[in-house]
Amino acid sequence: MIGYVTFGTNDMARATAFYDALFAEIGIPRLMEFPNGLCWGPAMDKPALGVLRTFDGQPATAGNGTMVALVMDSTERVQQLHAKALALGGRNEGDPGPRGPGFYAAYFRDLDGNKLNAFCMTAG
Repeated sequence: MIGYVTFGTNDMARATAFYDALFAEIGIPRLMEFPNGLCWGPAMDKPALGVLRTFDGQPATAGNGTMVALVMDSTERVQQLHAKALALGGRNEGDPGPRGPGFYAAYFRDLDGNKLNAFCMTAG
């Protein structure tokens, strides 16, 4: 259902370095570069995440209540991506762990304050 999601940034170089390193951790390549931003994803026909300068030229802000969830294939990958985000300067919003029956997740914010979650479905 979701084709892509974008986050605004006020520092494209810093955001690019963060997401290049974060997504390299799970083997997700940069898919496209365009004049005001770029995006990462597994393939052009799969969901992607983009980072861009705002269209209206106003400062980018993180949406309160907005979050992008990144599906992982194991609890270990959830832990790995969360740790990488924090090592890159991201902020912890919830340590890896079960969040109810069959749902394992970890939460973090990127360098612009955007909230992400790495999750996987588990038995139980």
